[in-house]
Amino acid sequence: MYAILANATRELTVSIPLRRDDDSIEVLTGYRVQHNVARGPAKGGLRYSPNVHLDEVRALAMWMTWKCALLDVPYGGAKGGVTIDPREYSQRELERVTRRYTSEIMPIIGPETDIPAPDVGTSEQTMAWMMDTYSMNKGYSIPAVVTGKPISIGGSLGRATSTSEGVVHIALAALRDNGIDPTRSTAAVQGFGKVGRGAAQFAFEAGLKVVAVSDEYGGLFNAAGIDIEKLGAHVDETGSVVGFSGAEALDGHALLELEVDLLIPAAVEGVIHELNAPNIKAKIIVEGANGPTTPSADAILEAKGCIVVPDILANAGGVIVSYFEWVQANQAYWWREDEVESRLEERMLGAWARVHDYAKARKLSLRGAATTLAVQRVVEAHVIRGVYP
Repeated sequence: MYAILANATRELTVSIPLRRDDDSIEVLTGYRVQHNVARGPAKGGLRYSPNVHLDEVRALAMWMTWKCALLDVPYGGAKGGVTIDPREYSQRELERVTRRYTSEIMPIIGPETDIPAPDVGTSEQTMAWMMDTYSMNKGYSIPAVVTGKPISIGGSLGRATSTSEGVVHIALAALRDNGIDPTRSTAAVQGFGKVGRGAAQFAFEAGLKVVAVSDEYGGLFNAAGIDIEKLGAHVDETGSVVGFSGAEALDGHALLELEVDLLIPAAVEGVIHELNAPNIKAKIIVEGANGPTTPSADAILEAKGCIVVPDILANAGGVIVSYFEWVQANQAYWWREDEVESRLEERMLGAWARVHDYAKARKLSLRGAATTLAVQRVVEAHVIRGVYP
């Protein structure tokens, strides 16, 4: 069983010839890894990043297996990526990359086999191009082949903010269950992109005092709290949190070591490591990003008594609403936004309760409990199904 779960079910590496706008030809590399499909079709995002490589995609695919199992979503785990810096390419070039990549991986994706979604460097527009390419090759529209699409072609209401909303549902539950009043607590959010911006906004609306935020260009601090709505308007205008008049400048790395009740790392992996973990003072860390805490840092934080809510639980809101979107597309029946949000909250809080109680009963960390519960579900599916042939 260990050998089965330690290896991906299927891996595909593809070449993507791209005709640039100046008519030159460049060959990019893309990947799609399906880690496990014992509990249902594979599910996972597609990222465009210069750092994409096969081992990273393998790791992210395995994470998706555990995430889907933990939240009891009937999917296995997958992930895809193209080694590209999207900021260096025009929209027309990115469209050509997406359509060629989709064509190359088409034999292993589909609404019953593997359903991509947006991730780092991709968007709902990317998903629209994928859905259109797949549908044109099949001869009819198939909106269920991807999730995270625009509303106009079968996307779900509430999908765009679902990961952020899920992070805050878990953060509020963690604060309350540890005797901390959210309305009297402070928070710092690292990252102000797809996940971090929404998490900061939802935390602000829930009454938390968000004292610090950062993005790739720099950070901000205001002990009295930052007005996230005004900051959002500033970012829309300038493209960065830097220069916002409602807070003082702060080094982005220093944000992680602030004395706050809640820390939400919502940027990239590996930002909390053995060098800065001893200096982290937050009582509760809720992982909005994938893998923001290294294993060595995890051990240090646990020894200090810091509560770390793992990514496979904390940022699972996106895959939950992706599942809702897939269900709606298959049924051709669309839910109201309040229905999506209430079902998301129910799923997230139910998962939190299971993980919290399991960890307490067995004296495990939340990460240990979440991973154990997830692996148990996948193992059970394998045992019941048996080994073919």
